[in-house]
Amino acid sequence: MIFLFQPSLDQLNLTSQNTMVSHLGIEFTGIGNEYLEATMPVDHRTKQPMGLLHGGASVVLAETLGSVASSLTIDTKKYTCVGLEINANHLKSVREGFVRGVAKPIHLGKSTQVWEVKIFNLEDQLSCISRITMAILEKK
Repeated sequence: MIFLFQPSLDQLNLTSQNTMVSHLGIEFTGIGNEYLEATMPVDHRTKQPMGLLHGGASVVLAETLGSVASSLTIDTKKYTCVGLEINANHLKSVREGFVRGVAKPIHLGKSTQVWEVKIFNLEDQLSCISRITMAILEKK
């Protein structure tokens, strides 16, 4: 197991209240030994004017998953993690329903981490793939 502790999904969702995460309707739905999962609705909050899921909303989902997953692998009394770089390839448009993001580690280093986040539509087709690099910083 890569996570130092495994909070409940209720705890993760409670922590996200009154943030962009809750505003966009992102909800943590799964946590395992080496992954973190969340869903996001495709609705008026997350669509662009042409009626498609906004690419920026997908990036918010990816950043949320990568950041939270990273924070679960470090001693948060001594360290904090912050996003250093993120990219996303939008592969398939989504017009309605929900998308599901799954974050898995690629590299868990002492000062940096790299996470892959795949975002799927309701038919389990890959809609977006993202990679986020996290900086692990010592608290001062």
